[in-house]
Parts: sequence; structure tokens; C-alpha cells
Amino acid sequence: MKVGDVVDNFKLKDQFNNEFDLYENLQTSVLLVFYPKDNAMVCTKQLVNYSVNKEEMEKFGIKIIGINIGAIDSHNSFCSNNSISFPVLSDPAKTVSKQFDALYIIGINKRKLVLIGKDKKIKFIKSIFPFFFLDTKQILNELRKEQLL
Repeated sequence: MKVGDVVDNFKLKDQFNNEFDLYENLQTSVLLVFYPKDNAMVCTKQLVNYSVNKEEMEKFGIKIIGINIGAIDSHNSFCSNNSISFPVLSDPAKTVSKQFDALYIIGINKRKLVLIGKDKKIKFIKSIFPFFFLDTKQILNELRKEQLL
């Protein structure tokens, strides 16, 4: 998928076993945050940063949604232990991860950001090397550069 493409709807379960329906959540833009693994050092820093700064993203009409192939139980524990306050979706069948080209050949998630607008179109895509992540401030700066804020 590329910027400008219309995204097909998907439904996945979050860390509380609640169903997340993409299209039902597009009252605002949705930032899908694909990440490799719960409890990995960089992944933890990344998601904690986004959780701490969630309100800042919401000021710009952006809802943060984490996603990877891990199990719901793993996500629940990870979010609880790290006070992550946004939905983290479980994609064990890898269908959504494949849809967004967010899997490495070895089958784990890439570190990738995908911003979907209220019009169901991709506005921004950014892949990041596994040992790094863009913090909230960097994401907002990137979106400003692309004139998306």
C-alpha cells in the first residue's frame, strides 16, 4: 500500500479482547503503530512515549493504535505493566500486517507507522529500523513537513 490508497476495513481484538473496527474509529485520523515485540526494550520505550504523549497527538486529531502479531494476553500484560493507554491490537493471523507490508521475511512485525485519514486513505507511511523509533515530537514534525497538520 502507498500514500493515497484507500484502506480496506479490518477488525482485530485489542488487549482487553474488545473488537476494534477501523472504519468505526475514523472520526479522527488513525495512526497504526506496527512494532516487533511486546516487552522488547525499544518497543517498550516507543509505546510508552506514545502513551505519555497521547493527548498531544489527539490535539491534532490523531488516534494511536498499536498492532503486532502477539497474543492478546501478551498485549494485556505489556500494556498493564507499562501504563499504555491506547488500544494494542493482536494480529496473530498476520492478515493486517501483510495488508500494510509490515512483516519481515522471518514473520515478525516491522517497526512501521501508517496514518489513515477520515477519508479512509493513507496519508503517511514511515518504516523505521528495528533498533530505533520516532518519538511523538518527531512524528508531529514529519507530519508538519508533509503538510498533514
